[in-house]
Amino acid sequence: MEDPYAGARETTEGPVYTVTGQDWDDVAAAAAAGEERIVVNMGPQHPSTHGVLRLILELDGETVTEVRCGVGYLHTGIEKNMEYRTWTQGVTFVTRMDYLSPFFNEAAYVLGVEKLLGIEDLIPERATVLRVMMMELNRISSHLVAIATAGMEMGALTIMTMGFRERERTLDVFELVTGLRMNHGYVRPGGVAQDLPPGAVESVREYLRWMWDHIGEYEALFNENPIFKGRTVGVGYLDLAGCMALGLTGPVLRSTGLPWDLRTSQPYCGYETYDFEVPTRDTCDAYSRYRVRVDEMKESLKIVEQCLDRLEPGPVMIGDKKIAWPAQLAIGSDGLGNSLDHIRHIMGESMEALIHHFKLVTEGFRVPAGEVYVPVESPRGELGAHVVSDGGTRPWRVHVRDPSFNNLQAVPAMCEGGMIADVIVAVASIDPVMGGCDR
Repeated sequence: MEDPYAGARETTEGPVYTVTGQDWDDVAAAAAAGEERIVVNMGPQHPSTHGVLRLILELDGETVTEVRCGVGYLHTGIEKNMEYRTWTQGVTFVTRMDYLSPFFNEAAYVLGVEKLLGIEDLIPERATVLRVMMMELNRISSHLVAIATAGMEMGALTIMTMGFRERERTLDVFELVTGLRMNHGYVRPGGVAQDLPPGAVESVREYLRWMWDHIGEYEALFNENPIFKGRTVGVGYLDLAGCMALGLTGPVLRSTGLPWDLRTSQPYCGYETYDFEVPTRDTCDAYSRYRVRVDEMKESLKIVEQCLDRLEPGPVMIGDKKIAWPAQLAIGSDGLGNSLDHIRHIMGESMEALIHHFKLVTEGFRVPAGEVYVPVESPRGELGAHVVSDGGTRPWRVHVRDPSFNNLQAVPAMCEGGMIADVIVAVASIDPVMGGCDR
């Protein structure tokens, strides 16, 4: 039977173009100029794109001639949603942005709110120490994922299983302290949600001993591994001038030899009182970024030890009841919630406490009009929160400067002129998290 939709001409006559992820006009113009190239989509579902990152590659054989990043596939509208929630409720949104660094998201936003309120000096010392401790534990867990996924993408499944093994132990500590393994909502305006549960200090010390024993395995297995070095040394090269031109921060910047770390260059949360080094390397490649992250995990372990030594008895929330979230949290059989004693007090003993609780939880507190920008040093670089208030009980605007978004600008500079296999290594060495890019 004759196909009514088939023409008389053979479809193999002349050049055949398959256009995907590219404007047809551009391809047609290149074809008219006699160029031969292949346009390939890597992602947004490819396992080597660290989430839903789309890379549009133009190839000449296996050599990459042009790379473009496509973001926006994970857009959640978090920044806009925060305009319809109270200042305290905003914490539960920002913690979900860079989902591998929830404590840093919370800290940057909360420090901005506290600066607008003018209460930076009123935050209890114990709460500040707990913030630092949880952030440094979070830095370890994030770097473990970076190293594990990079190994997996290169075919080194051993490093993947090792990295997630150690990360699980770290998340166990998170769960012990906050009741959750991710998206904690732990750092809040005025302090933290709750104090350490019984036995937490001993558990963290045991974790530190366990981690010190296991970090050495990474160095023994990979530092001088000829296969690993063959895939990473000289790959994804970007020097200091390139980093400065593109606004890159974090391990990518420190792999060029510049010890720029906001914990020491623009200290916050008392970081200037802790004893630690800022690890750097000078080879500007994927290998040096791996070494920087391993060294940073060691320094984080040192900081967490110092935090445990500094934990003195005291409150973990500001004393001003007009700001402090009116809850005495406890971890019970049904999970994390208000303690029974607190519920008994506000429901059966004090009408004023009930009214205050209802008003503060439903309406929230007012923040003086103004705007601030507060940066912190996340595992991927400078994470900054631009917080704007119009004097109301909700943010007028919150914008987050996420390092993954900025660092992805380096992909073309790192990859163009190299092999397609090295694109995967270069992206892994940047360690982007798309939840931070698409807010």
